[in-house]
Amino acid sequence: MRDKLANELRAMALTALLEPDPGRKCAILYSIDNNMAILPDTVIAEPAGIPGRLPRPELVPPGKVGRRAMHTVEGRAVLLHALAHIELNAVNLAADILWRFAGMPVQFYLDWLKVAKEEAYHFQLLEGHLHTQGYAYGDFSAHNSLWEMAEKTRADLLARLALVPRTLEARGLDATPAVMAKLAQAGDQAAADILAIILRDEVGHVAIGNFWYKQLCAERGLDVVVTYAELAQKYKAPPLRGPFNLEARRAAGFDDRELQALQDGAG
Repeated sequence: MRDKLANELRAMALTALLEPDPGRKCAILYSIDNNMAILPDTVIAEPAGIPGRLPRPELVPPGKVGRRAMHTVEGRAVLLHALAHIELNAVNLAADILWRFAGMPVQFYLDWLKVAKEEAYHFQLLEGHLHTQGYAYGDFSAHNSLWEMAEKTRADLLARLALVPRTLEARGLDATPAVMAKLAQAGDQAAADILAIILRDEVGHVAIGNFWYKQLCAERGLDVVVTYAELAQKYKAPPLRGPFNLEARRAAGFDDRELQALQDGAG
């Protein structure tokens, strides 16, 4: 089995997920070719050490992550570090969905490979900009909320699709424009431009999550809105609060009924 999986796409994604060094993790993902063999129905045994992670940054509860004023270089670096950590978590999430969930169409795996590579690019853009400010990834603490939801949904693909790309990652569509504006106002236009790239790509990532969530709901005869509410309650997803970027969410595949339910349920 090991020889059979040596150069298989899903197994390579698992190798990337297990790699602790972010640079090598990204390089492994970039090396995966769309024409590489894919064994969709092969169930891969879960190894220890998921996800691969260096000792730094220190992981702390969300309320204990440092926050500093945007008008200082260090304050902006804290923000950029937090965003880089989110993107690296997103790299791990895309790699995880690739190897973990067998039995999906080949296009499912190609879609998430695209997401994984773009998330790696996002991380490296932010990491590189941090270096220009005199800082590095790992210099500040970070929280682990994104990966905690991955752990909760490790045995349920429908829940993973509902609560990671459609919930946690979609929050980036809402929050990013305001962060871009603050960075530009503080004089860091380069960082704002990086976030513009990330926002553009994240619309596509959420759209991929939406497509496969709705595909599974259709196959199982489930109502998209009702099922989402049930999964959010079952897995204790964080409540969503406005304002919402409705234009970006529409572009990412949320229809009017879903957006109305989102606004009706917002705290």
